[in-house]
This record gives sequence, C-alpha cells and structure tokens, in this order.
Amino acid sequence: MSVDTELYFSSIRKVLGAVNVRNKLDDYDHVTDSGILAQLLEDNGYSSDDEVSAAVQAVFVEGLRQHIRSAGPFPTIDGAVQFLEHIRECNDRRVAIATGGWRKSAVLKLESAGFHIDDIPLVTSDDSPSRVEIMRSALAKIGDDFESVTYFGDAAWDQRACKTLGWRFVAVGPDLGGIESYAGIDP
Repeated sequence: MSVDTELYFSSIRKVLGAVNVRNKLDDYDHVTDSGILAQLLEDNGYSSDDEVSAAVQAVFVEGLRQHIRSAGPFPTIDGAVQFLEHIRECNDRRVAIATGGWRKSAVLKLESAGFHIDDIPLVTSDDSPSRVEIMRSALAKIGDDFESVTYFGDAAWDQRACKTLGWRFVAVGPDLGGIESYAGIDP
C-alpha cells in the first residue's frame, strides 16, 4: 500500500508539478484513484481533465512496472491466491473484484501477485470515483440474489463502504488488525 501511494502521488507531481495534497488519504471524499485525482485537481485550481487523468495513469502504471522489475511482484497474504481459486470452484459462491485503483494498475498488481482474474468481473475507479458505487457495480455484475455479501478489504474506507451497504466486512492485513493468512478460512 505505501509503495502504491508513493508512486501515485509521485505520478501526479510528474504530470502537474508541485501541487498541494491533503494530509491523509482519508481527507478525500472518495479514496479511489479517480476520486483523489479529481479532488486534488479541484483543490489546486485545475479543471477535471481526461487528458491529465490519462497522463497520470500512464506515469503511474509505468512506475508500478518499474517497481515490479526492481522489487519483484506485489506480495500477497498467505493463501490469498488459493482462496480465490477455491471460491471460483464453489457452486454456491460468486466473486467479483471491486477496487479503488484504476483498471490498468489493478490488473498489473493482481497479475504480478499471481492472481488469475480473466473471468472475474473487475470494477475499478475507471467506472466510478465512489467506492460504494464501485462495490455496487461489482455486485451487479455477478447478480443480486444473495443471502449475504462478504467483502475482504484492507482499509478503513472499505470498512465504511461495507457499513453503508450493509455487507459483512472481513479485515485483511495488519492496519485494521485483520487476517494475515487465508489458510483455514472457509469461503
């Protein structure tokens, strides 16, 4: 996450030059790549611009590629790839990916980490700056006839979005005191 955030803001500065950024990611209304960029542009007196967004995305994705070449693939939590594969094999479970990242960067990071996502619906901040809307769209892509929805996330904004949607939230990673291994978790 920290590498991602550093590269993201570095990419913005490479395209726009010196800009003011808010103190914390949580200070933005929509903590997604497109949501933060839109607010950052507004904060700094720029109008929202598809060309600027495309330029920032291109620099960001290239930064991620360079990071992967020098540091190796993005790490996963133990058992995450196998857990996802197991869910895909279940007849009574469906899976979609909802992320606040841009599509190209999300696919690059997921594939570098060993996830095979070709047949999994992926909704990103290319689709909406709103995390709640991203999550709703991901659910719509797999249907809406569920007894319950469980979302695995690693940040407070994921947790808040789940609360808004009434979804079960499973914290992942140390930031929220979440799971640090998928071993033994029943999908």
